[in-house]
Parts: sequence; C-alpha cells; structure tokens
Amino acid sequence: MPPLIRRAVLPLLAGLASLAHAAPLSFTTALDLAERLSPKLAANTAMIDAARSAAIPAGALPDPKVFAGIDNFPVSGPDAGRLQADFMTMQKIGVLQEVPNKDKRRAREAVAAAGVGVVTAQRRVDRLGVRRDTAQAWLALYHLQRKEALFRDLAHENTMLAQIVQARIASGRAQAADAVAPKQEAAQLEDRRDDWARDEEQARSKLRQFVGVAASDGLAGDPPAFDIDAQQLRGHLHQHPELLAFAAETQKAEAEVAQARSMKKSDWGVELAYQRRGPQFGNMVSIQFTFDLPLSPTTRQDPLIAAKQHEVDRIDAERNGMVRDHASELDSLLAEYAALTRQLERAQQTALPLAERKVSLQTTSYQAGKSDLSAVLATRRERIDQRMRIVDLEAALARAVARLHYAYGQDGQ
Repeated sequence: MPPLIRRAVLPLLAGLASLAHAAPLSFTTALDLAERLSPKLAANTAMIDAARSAAIPAGALPDPKVFAGIDNFPVSGPDAGRLQADFMTMQKIGVLQEVPNKDKRRAREAVAAAGVGVVTAQRRVDRLGVRRDTAQAWLALYHLQRKEALFRDLAHENTMLAQIVQARIASGRAQAADAVAPKQEAAQLEDRRDDWARDEEQARSKLRQFVGVAASDGLAGDPPAFDIDAQQLRGHLHQHPELLAFAAETQKAEAEVAQARSMKKSDWGVELAYQRRGPQFGNMVSIQFTFDLPLSPTTRQDPLIAAKQHEVDRIDAERNGMVRDHASELDSLLAEYAALTRQLERAQQTALPLAERKVSLQTTSYQAGKSDLSAVLATRRERIDQRMRIVDLEAALARAVARLHYAYGQDGQ
C-alpha cells in the first residue's frame, strides 16, 4: 500500500475499530466473542490439530534400517588381519524392514483415531463451559444494570416525600424534626447505591474476563427467552457433552485393549544383504526373515491386556457416577426453576401491588394528619425491598434457566 494511501486509510480503520468497540454488547454477541477469544478453546484446537497429525503415521510401517559390516574376518592364523585373503571373509551392506502384524497396525490406527475423538469431545465440553459462564456473567451484569433505573425512581420518590414533609411543616401540622427523615432515607439509599455500583463493577470485570474490552461498552437488548421443558431435558440427559466425552474415552480404551491383544501375535522382519568377497571369490546375496516369539503371555501380554481392560471398567464406572450426578443436578435445577417461577409470580402479582397500596394509604393518612412519618418510612422501605427482591428473583431465575439450557437443553448438545 502506498504511504499516502496508508496515512489516509489507517486512521479511518482505527476509527471504525473504536466504533465497533463502542457498540453495546448483546447476549448472542457476547457468547460468540467469548468463544473466539477463549484461550482454552484455542488450546483445544491446537490439541485436535496435533492429534490429527499424529494419527497420520499411526498405521505406517517403521522406517527401514540400513546396515553395513564384515562377516568372518580372520583374527588369527596366516590370514589374520587380511580382508581379502580368506574366501569366507565378506563385506556386506543391506537393508532391514520390520513389519508389525496387521492387527497391531490396525489397533494403532484405531487408538490414534480415538485420541482425536477424545480431544474433540473435550473441546465440546470446554466450549459449553465458556458459553455457559459467559451467559451467567452477561446476565449478572444485565440484572444489576436494571437496578440503576430503580435507584433513580427511588431518589425521585424520596424528593417528593421531602416536599410533602416540608409542606406539612410549613402548615404547622408536622414537627420540624420530620424534615430530617427524608435526608436519612436518602443517605441510606446512597449506601445501597454504592453497594450496587460495587457489584456492577465486579460483574463487569467478570464479563471482561470472557469478552475483553467489549464488556466496558454497556449491554444491548434483552436476554433470550429459553423454553424449559422438564420432560425434554430429562430425555436429553445422556446427550450432555461430559457424558459423550466418556464415550470417546471408552472407544480409545477399547482400542488400546485391542492393541495389547495384538502383541500376542508375532511381528516379523526381512533382511536383504549384498556380500562382497575378495577378487578371486564370487560375491553373494542373502535374505533372512525374523519372527517374534511371544513365549510368556502370562507374564507379559496378559497383564497388559488386563490393565487396559481395567481402564475400560474404570471409565464405565466413572460415567455411571456422572450420570447419577447430572440426574441429581438436573432435578435440583428444575426444582429451583419451579420455586423461583412461583416466587417471582407472587412477588409481581401480589406482594408488590400490596406494598404499593400500603405506601399510598400511609402517605394519604400522613397528609391528612392521621399517622406519623415513621409509618410512611416503614412502608416505603418495605416497597423498596420488594422491588429489589423482584429484580433479584428475576436474576436468579435467569441464572437457573441458563444453567438448564447450556447443560441439558439444545445448546448443550
């Protein structure tokens, strides 16, 4: 690129990049970005590439060997030390090829292919973990930011209360000390706001761990509404990536059992040599074959076969244990989801309307001089707590739904 064009284009590209970073972060974008930036998934990809490369030569024959030497060289007698005096003395050069038995080569190929399957299955597990953890971090920040508007509403309501109190004091229907109460309420509200700001920054820092600087630009949109069907989730239990990873490990272990059994069969080799003698004698060619003799399988091959078979049994037992763990976790999450759903419904449809009604009645009664300010403040605190509780319940429900979806729903498959 010519220097003039480069000087014109690079600032433009930098500006576009800054605009891209300044865009609010949606739920889907956060998950995709976390997947692209994850060091763990990058390591998984490298492991898969390494396993695939290692599988290429798995079933190949060993490299041939070249040898050179001297046979029947005299070291005593009248021809001692003379290379071409004795007709039996020969200089030789040749090649040796070892040939493992067919079952062993096939077993090595199966082990290598299963190794690729194991690291691929592990990548699915890690990918699910990255998406699940990113979803939880995004949801935590989302629901904390929802409280910001709530704090603004509460501050406005507190200002209105202070105006009511001042009006009653001015009319002589309230004591001057009542003017302090709204200020105390405002100070307490600011304390809670500081706690919220701390929690928000911690949540943003957690999200930044997965998506980098994109977490600093605010969030866009609402989280997706995942459909939770308990029967369907239980039906998909065995499709959990962690359980599928055991299937890949079992396949590799069984291939290693077959490889151990192949050691009971003899390998063989072939050796071809050219032998040169003195000028007065003719040169020769020789060929020979070698065969392994597995004469003690009870102390060599059988124990190795048994060890590999025990590894298969171990993987099977651990898988059964994980099935139980996931079944228990699924039941627990479904119970939590049902309880949170009912609690949120009661809070929104019953508890909050009652708290709003109670505040309205107490405020009206205070304006009419039929109750004191402490009763109004108490009911306001109840309403604040109820509104905060609704946001907390929504956050807890969203976390439970995300855990169900990313472990046992379609995204987890």
